[in-house]
Amino acid sequence: MNLLLQTSQSNLQAQIAVTGSKSETNRLLLLQALFPNITLANTSNSDDSEVMQKALLGNEEIVDIHHAGTAMRFLTAYFAVNESREVVLTGSQRMTERPIKVLVEALEQLGAKISYEKEPGYPPIRINGQKITDSKVSIPANVSSQYISALLLVAPKLENGIEITLVGEITSVPYIKMTLALLNNLDIKTSFEGNVITVYPKQEVESKVMTVESDWSSASYFFSLVALAENATVSLTSYTETSLQGDSALVEIYKQMGVETHFEGNKMTLTKQGNFIPQTLNLELNNTPDIAQTIVVTCLGLGIGCHLTGLHTLKIKETDRLEALRIELTKLGASISVTNDSLTLLASSEINHNIKIATYNDHRMAMAFAPLALKVPIIIENAEVVSKSYPDFWEDLKSLGFEIS
Repeated sequence: MNLLLQTSQSNLQAQIAVTGSKSETNRLLLLQALFPNITLANTSNSDDSEVMQKALLGNEEIVDIHHAGTAMRFLTAYFAVNESREVVLTGSQRMTERPIKVLVEALEQLGAKISYEKEPGYPPIRINGQKITDSKVSIPANVSSQYISALLLVAPKLENGIEITLVGEITSVPYIKMTLALLNNLDIKTSFEGNVITVYPKQEVESKVMTVESDWSSASYFFSLVALAENATVSLTSYTETSLQGDSALVEIYKQMGVETHFEGNKMTLTKQGNFIPQTLNLELNNTPDIAQTIVVTCLGLGIGCHLTGLHTLKIKETDRLEALRIELTKLGASISVTNDSLTLLASSEINHNIKIATYNDHRMAMAFAPLALKVPIIIENAEVVSKSYPDFWEDLKSLGFEIS
């Protein structure tokens, strides 16, 4: 499904309820599988969370998680410690190209039994669930934080908990802290000192309702829309000023691009201001790589340059996001260069019209480029890919006055 996006709206006004955070939902779904007396509210309606829930509730020998990278990492740990359960965990073609070796080796250090069905180091993998009694493990710190979170989430149910030594510089600390905070909310004892994380065993937790905050990554597209509009006031629910999600850094980042953020209750209101906008935006996104696509597209729309670093994990996402950005932004007339962990966009006042943006089976490519319709008509290819994290995205854009055909 290709969609043509255009709008004559220069004044955006709307109140939008954004689906629950995929990151929080998938963590809590796994914890609910371990502690069934947990009740969840405001969970994500994304494809990834539905796949995660189906896998946790099912009894199939072959578990196919399609494009859901978070589910692949979390379920690898979950099934590895699920005594007497044997599964083959697989996914889409792209998923079989995304490495899992670091997590498998960490689990094997603890006594897990996992083998590769095809290419060593990559899914599909065969997991024979074991009772895990070892508790000490080391893992490279500069890999996807989802590997580390996967270990942390299953740790309370291990007989002796877990002590993880992170080797090297740590990537995406906010996501690790989110996982630990969710454990702490269940009165599970943890510590994170230096490069060592400890989770203590806890076989039972008290009954509790856990409410998922709305997704900050999804909010990023509205920050972009407000930045690119002439006038805008857009309210989003449900968000808190003291969020567990690392992408809440959007508030400070987009202040530099003329967006003011105000919190009241569980509502966050974004307003376009006439603030000074820099000629070039320099950001280190080691802790928030998922918002890089949104930021660079916003910069293109504003006619400013940017230099973004700390992006090495983007090469193993749904697509090689750095290369995808280079190709698609070049089609729009941008001057852009990328390395293995950085992106540089030069300031430009011209954007090509009616360009077809390829999405590479990547939900964030579709949504990150959509706000450019405020500047030029744009075509999003395979637009249905947004269902991976934000199924209602196109309907919400229509509520802002976008013409979508």
